[in-house]
Amino acid sequence: MTAAIVLFAATYLCMAGRPLPFLHIDRPTAALVGAVAMVVAGVLTIDQAFAAIDLQVIALLLGVMLLASYLAEARFFRFAAWVVLTRTRSARSLLWGIVFVVGGLSALLVNDTVCLVLTPLVMAVVVEAELPPLPYLLALASASNLGGVVTFTGNPQNMLIGHAAADHPSYAEFFLLALPVGALCLTLDALVLSWMFRRELPRGPLPARHAARPLVSWRLAARALASLALFVVLAFSGVSLAGAAMAAAAVLILVAQVPPRPVLQRVDWSLLLFFAGLFVLVGGLARSGALQRAFAGAEPIIARGGVAGDAVFAGLTVLVSNLVSNVPFVMVAVHWVPAMPEPAWGYGLLAIASTLAGNLTLFGSVANVIVFEAAGPHREIGFFRFVRHGAVITAVTLVGASAVLAVERLLGLW
Repeated sequence: MTAAIVLFAATYLCMAGRPLPFLHIDRPTAALVGAVAMVVAGVLTIDQAFAAIDLQVIALLLGVMLLASYLAEARFFRFAAWVVLTRTRSARSLLWGIVFVVGGLSALLVNDTVCLVLTPLVMAVVVEAELPPLPYLLALASASNLGGVVTFTGNPQNMLIGHAAADHPSYAEFFLLALPVGALCLTLDALVLSWMFRRELPRGPLPARHAARPLVSWRLAARALASLALFVVLAFSGVSLAGAAMAAAAVLILVAQVPPRPVLQRVDWSLLLFFAGLFVLVGGLARSGALQRAFAGAEPIIARGGVAGDAVFAGLTVLVSNLVSNVPFVMVAVHWVPAMPEPAWGYGLLAIASTLAGNLTLFGSVANVIVFEAAGPHREIGFFRFVRHGAVITAVTLVGASAVLAVERLLGLW
């Protein structure tokens, strides 16, 4: 057990901070090296390591990223950003536009991909308009997290939960119940950011922006959007999320009529590697028995359910998600939910709490890291400065989400 804990902790120290210059490795390769170390140290056999990798989740992530890659190849994301960034008339309306466009895109597509595509576009307009970058970077990161709460495909941790839930709740049920939560949280996010940066955001109309209209391949965009709609229909009809995503991606590859190689190059293969490594790391930790011991203290309270049990579970989710990031925590926590009095409610609570928790710290979610890494020279933000803003966003959205969930529970919808 000691070897598993030491390797797990050492790997997460590498992944939580900046890449170590003397090792020249980033987060995905740190996860890979940590996974290999689990096998070398004898915590897992090679067969057990391969068995720990959940190919259903990998396939789901790959399928959704392929759909997003075709939309990016068609320049659909660029067009959506161009519409918002050139049609808004003030600094505040620009911030609100970013929040709702990013949130809407993140509801259907992996929020990490949305952040990768949109961060350079947002920064280009912010620099041209001579606006402070931080409010818009925070808007982009936080909205991608909050928008992703709406579906089981909006972010990586929800994909894990959707797969583990096995249709209890189903994709459609979770979407209908989480949609009011996401809509309210995005509105609160825009209000909080507008208030926090009320002195930095200039008043009055923005200067004219001269960004060229992107040349969109509407034929490819239409086929990609139709394939995305096919995925949603299949998911709503009860087809497994991985099967629905891969089927929609395969159809799109056949009908796109564009060379697939440039599209495949847009897929974030390092994210798939990151997930595979995490599965092995968590598998090794679980096999050591450390997870069961860590959960033992809170298990009796959580197992009783009720307000106290839910509060402990949500609080534990928020806390640990910001210690090891929300994806690794969810990989562990999905195994606790079946012991709860109402597993369907537990999966929903885990999805919403772990997603909202991602806004608390810079390393609370992968999307935060992507935004501030992709922002170039404007990305510098200290850990505590991020927390100062993230804590307010997280607290306000958690209160709002709790209110919506309480009403839904009162109405018997969960």
